[in-house]
Amino acid sequence: MIHSARLSALTLAAGLLATPVMAQSVNLYTTREPGLLNPVLAAFTQDTGIKVNAVFLKDGLQERIKAEGANSPADVMLVVDVGEINAAVDAGITQPVKSAAVDKIVPAQLRGPDDNWITLTKRARIVIVSKDRVQQDAITYEDLADPKWQGKFCIRAGQHPYNNAFFAAYLARNGAEETEGYLKALKANTARKPGGGDRDVARDILSGQCDIALINTYYIGLMSQAKNEQKGWYDAIKPLKTGFANGGTHVNVSAAAIAKNAPNKDNAVKLIEYMLTPKAQELYGDGNFEFPVNAEVKESAAVKLLGAITPDKTPLTDIARNRKAAADLVDKVGFDN
Repeated sequence: MIHSARLSALTLAAGLLATPVMAQSVNLYTTREPGLLNPVLAAFTQDTGIKVNAVFLKDGLQERIKAEGANSPADVMLVVDVGEINAAVDAGITQPVKSAAVDKIVPAQLRGPDDNWITLTKRARIVIVSKDRVQQDAITYEDLADPKWQGKFCIRAGQHPYNNAFFAAYLARNGAEETEGYLKALKANTARKPGGGDRDVARDILSGQCDIALINTYYIGLMSQAKNEQKGWYDAIKPLKTGFANGGTHVNVSAAAIAKNAPNKDNAVKLIEYMLTPKAQELYGDGNFEFPVNAEVKESAAVKLLGAITPDKTPLTDIARNRKAAADLVDKVGFDN
């Protein structure tokens, strides 16, 4: 039986929760888009009988749970960036995910310290080029610094979390001095001031403003399905097989964690386990062209469109630890100016 004080706290704190917490329910806080996540949550409820009370937040997820304190109704956190989920661990608002099913599916490299977070899907950052003006099929991230691309390279802001994670990965592999030089070379190659969104770089390739750009793979998938001008952006680009020299493709993750004070911990584990099943991985990953973490999922939408990727082996925890240093270097070289 739920204590009345907790029930009151749930109602007041969550606000958006549609129903009171019951024995067969789980409360999810997430920064993912409702349209992407709701089909998976509906399937979970249908298959398990456990209702999901989802709170969709654009930002401030960590701060909200910290403010709610011991009475927080949050059971599961689901976010789209390794830095964000690792910061939740550092803030002390998570607890380990104890599950043999999770251990079997998710490699240790894709889990947080002491299993405090679990990767659900992978999001690769690759190079695209003009289909008409660039004739090559593969490239290394290091090649982006080649002066032959001077005035031809487009990228969103260096301080954006996607690029921050990429630069942190570069820093973890190569050290601060080489990363600073790399950032200066990239800056020298830019065709315009870094900014906009990932899909904007495809638009700028179509317009001829740039020939080469950095983009997250799922944007390519979404543009391929677009019913507006973005389909033209997609038709103008070609994705290249991309990786670090002597390494693989940089990936970020969508990840889940169990909140430290989860009132429905058992159901939280069940939800995370469910999101790793082939059925949920297909619904979840294919809806946004992300790469599945469950190896039993074959021919995902991302693989069909872009081919399989070989993720870089740099531990995600190392990338998370280097994010601030990478951000400092971006400012030091004036990358976004």
